Amino acid sequence: MQRVVITGLGCVTPIGKNPQELWQSLEDGRSGIAPLIGEPDATLKFKAAAQISDLDLSSLSSAQLQSTERCSQLAILTARQAEAQAQLTQHHDPAKIAIILGCSTNGRQAEEPETAKLYLNNARVHPLTIARSMASNGVSQVAIDRQITGPALTISTACASGAHAIGMAFHMVRSGMVTGALAGGHEAPLTKGFLRAWDSMRVVSPTSCRPFSADRDGMTLGEGAAVLALETLAHARARGATIYAEILGFGMTADAHHITQPRADGPAQAILAALKDAAETLHATDQPGTLQSLHEQVGYLNAHGTATPTNDAVEAAAIRQVFGSRAGKIPISGTKGSHGHSLGASSAIEALITTLALHHRRLPFTCGTSSVDPALRLDIILNEPRAIEADRPHVALTHSLAFGGLNAILCLRTAPRIH
Repeated sequence: MQRVVITGLGCVTPIGKNPQELWQSLEDGRSGIAPLIGEPDATLKFKAAAQISDLDLSSLSSAQLQSTERCSQLAILTARQAEAQAQLTQHHDPAKIAIILGCSTNGRQAEEPETAKLYLNNARVHPLTIARSMASNGVSQVAIDRQITGPALTISTACASGAHAIGMAFHMVRSGMVTGALAGGHEAPLTKGFLRAWDSMRVVSPTSCRPFSADRDGMTLGEGAAVLALETLAHARARGATIYAEILGFGMTADAHHITQPRADGPAQAILAALKDAAETLHATDQPGTLQSLHEQVGYLNAHGTATPTNDAVEAAAIRQVFGSRAGKIPISGTKGSHGHSLGASSAIEALITTLALHHRRLPFTCGTSSVDPALRLDIILNEPRAIEADRPHVALTHSLAFGGLNAILCLRTAPRIH
């Protein structure tokens, strides 16, 4: 069993088109939530979203532009950043690099216009509609763009897609199945039909996302992408790569309860599974640490935090179920108040944010929330980032609680010291 570290980061989000911009936005408390771009839809009860403005597609070839829509374009641009920073293809056999991406709604911007042409005018649809709307288009485009020939697949598990993708890639590298991986999520779902469908669910805030706030009234939809480059610690050290953080464990469960109503047992069991998996990593790689010590070392949670009344309460209950009296003492961020909820990409963006928090040893605050719901009994970081101790390892969890009761939890730690 190998130790797995993160050596490359890439993102395109409403608050930054690369990790440096994103981190600065989090430091400054800048939100990407703004009035919807384009022609307003008077029927919508919400008028805001977290959208990416001025997306530069000039680096994409004409063939890439013709065979993709916005969702896959975000995947290509983001994977390029992570791969270039880690230089994976220069130091690994391309056949031993995996590409695992999460996406829940790829192709909406290819399908909706063509469907309208078909049903309104009985017009011929674009000949590349099938290719552009495939769920796996993004991962295939990244493989072609980076000339990576190893295992490649798309995972679609609603809001947990990106975290499931990173967790699977982590296990593949840890087991030795591959030596490196690009893993994350991408999503660009903000079409007219999609917005109308979410409006019908009555879970989107008419104002703005305020995670764990006493007056929270729903989520804010968004778009974006984030990709992490993973490889073994031994390989990263041998070539002197920058190490941003170490992945220790991954846990996933199903609530087996309700398609849209979560319950605390599912995420609680996923948190415990992630900590147990992390303990097994420590044991197998001759590192000191037990399940109990990991439980006590957790010093940061990046929460799912959608800002719906039910979801935040259930997540808080799960945290209390696992950590007991410590639950109210663990610093927690709900970063969807900054970058919105980009569904399958959100968990990847939050994993990247957690990685940056460990790397910079600063915990981002929860943008948009001024007063925490006291019933939750949690330590939500407000108003300004918090510094974390510089002289000891720091363990963090990032949570993803998806529709369908699908939970994915990643356990990360500050980068190992170079001996």
